[in-house]
Amino acid sequence: MDSNEKPSHQRPEHPDFWCKRFQAGQTPWDAGGVPEDFARFVAAHPQPRATLIPGCGNGWEAATLAAHGWPVTALDFSPAAVEQARQVLAGQAVDVVCADFFTWQPAQPLALIYERAFLCALPRKLWPDWGHRVAELLPAGGLLAGYFFVSPQLKGPPFGITDEQLDTLLLPHFQRLEDRPVTDSIPVFAGHERWQVWQRR
Repeated sequence: MDSNEKPSHQRPEHPDFWCKRFQAGQTPWDAGGVPEDFARFVAAHPQPRATLIPGCGNGWEAATLAAHGWPVTALDFSPAAVEQARQVLAGQAVDVVCADFFTWQPAQPLALIYERAFLCALPRKLWPDWGHRVAELLPAGGLLAGYFFVSPQLKGPPFGITDEQLDTLLLPHFQRLEDRPVTDSIPVFAGHERWQVWQRR
């Protein structure tokens, strides 16, 4: 069966796939809190940056950014994910939006896109579009920072990416500033996550 013939709840490029998992409580990618490298990054950048978190899930990191006074948009195309994020972020100064990353337009220029379990949730056929979109959304000097699932794992999600594939997506428009292994990964990513910071040329 061609992937496009599968029901929408079996296709990770469709909101129904993720709604089904959020509604069933099957969210093994959810860390339930803020990872160490991200916390260090925020502490090292005291000047607030207008931030987008695509595929925000429950939005734990959005709460941290809001607490530091950063303007932050938590975006997901799954209504079920957005509903949960709004519960987690109730009372926080976070703009929680249900929209498609590839068509959403920011109300103000972005300075940071935070990556956590979004790229690896996308089928590989969408990766070039992702690379073009992050470059399009960030101005020169803007940062793409977060966690990348560098793994030979073909079946997903999470879909593993190689260093070479990631370079192909980003090096045309970005330079890598940081790259290190992650020590506090949750089980689904353990041993294959890298914290990276890329700057828009």
